[in-house]
Parts: sequence; C-alpha cells; structure tokens
Amino acid sequence: MTKITTLLFDLDGTLINTNELIISSFLHTLNHYFPERYKREDVYPFMGPTLVETFSSIDEERVEEMTARYRAFNLQNHDALVTEFDGVFETIRTLKENNFKLAIVSTKLRDTVIKGLKLTNLYPFFDVIVAMDDVTHTKPHPEPLLKALTALDSKPEEAIMVGDNFHDINGGKNAGTLTAGVAWSVKGKEFLQSFHPDYMLETMPDLLDILQIGKVEK
Repeated sequence: MTKITTLLFDLDGTLINTNELIISSFLHTLNHYFPERYKREDVYPFMGPTLVETFSSIDEERVEEMTARYRAFNLQNHDALVTEFDGVFETIRTLKENNFKLAIVSTKLRDTVIKGLKLTNLYPFFDVIVAMDDVTHTKPHPEPLLKALTALDSKPEEAIMVGDNFHDINGGKNAGTLTAGVAWSVKGKEFLQSFHPDYMLETMPDLLDILQIGKVEK
C-alpha cells in the first residue's frame, strides 16, 4: 500500500458541526415560500448537494432568490450556530505537526469555508481550500479533489478523502483516493456504509490510528 501523505476533508458535518445552521437555513428559506410544508427531517436529503441543485429540484423559477435568502440567513446566524466536533482540533493539529498535507474540499463558497475554519481555529492548518467557486463541477465529480491534490503536489493513491456524505465517498472513488466516512453524519452511519468507504471513523482521532500516529494528547 502506498504511504498516505495527504488528507482531503469535507468541512460541513465532517470537521465542523454546521448541521443546525444548515437545517435552520433551509427551514427559514422553505417556510417563507412553502409555509409548514417542510419539517426538520425533510431537509436532511438537501445536505450535501449544492444549493442550486437543491433549490432547482424544488422550484426552478426561484433558484437565485431562494439561494440568496438561504445565504443571508446562513451568514447572519453562522457564528451562533456553528461548533466543532469533538477531537477535530487536536487531530488536525497532530496531522499538521506530523507533516501531512491537508486540504478542504467543500461545496460551499470559499468565503463561507474560511469563516467556518477561522471560527473553529482550524484555518492555519490547511494549505489548500477548494470551494464551490473554484471549480466547474462539484463532488462527487473528481474535479475538486484532483484540483486539491495538484495544489498539494500529491497523487490520488497517497490521499484519503474524509467526509460525512455520499458525495465525499463517491468523489474520492471517482478521483482514485481512499475514502473515510464519519459515523457522526446527520444521515447516519449505515447510510454512509452503503457507499463502501475504505474506513469509517467513530471519532476523528480514529484517523490517527489508521495513519499509525501517536494518540492525541488532551
């Protein structure tokens, strides 16, 4: 097996807990246009695809308007509703200290990615960010992963794509990387297992065991 040198991470739902922010943003937007039609669990399938993909499937005529409403609410409530998952900061810091190459590959806009990374103090650890506005095709298309790997001077076979959604797992497979799902995905561990990731992380420090790095010190 080729030595792993590179970790590509999804952001939302993987490193930072934006679930409440995303769910609230969807409900705020959808309840404006379709009062009381959508409940909390109804928006879970919308987590992962781009906003344009999601809103196009709901109302093609008002995609831009709905996207703008979503983003305005999302930015306004970002810092109040976003937290980090347990063990993430320590794990990412340990990976950086051990000279792993790290990138974010996200379907969010770059400015929002940076906002989330800075809020959770993760920003200094990432050499490369590939966001939605950096690519023509988003995950599960391999383009964003391959762009991140090129920027890091890494090859697919020496990388693991880590994420909470099937877009991340399939994106990794399409790009030729190994893949790791996270058991804390809002869609559930079993859902992610059905896409056959190479690894399933129960907690983020599990990644250090996979890479055979010393345990995280609290």
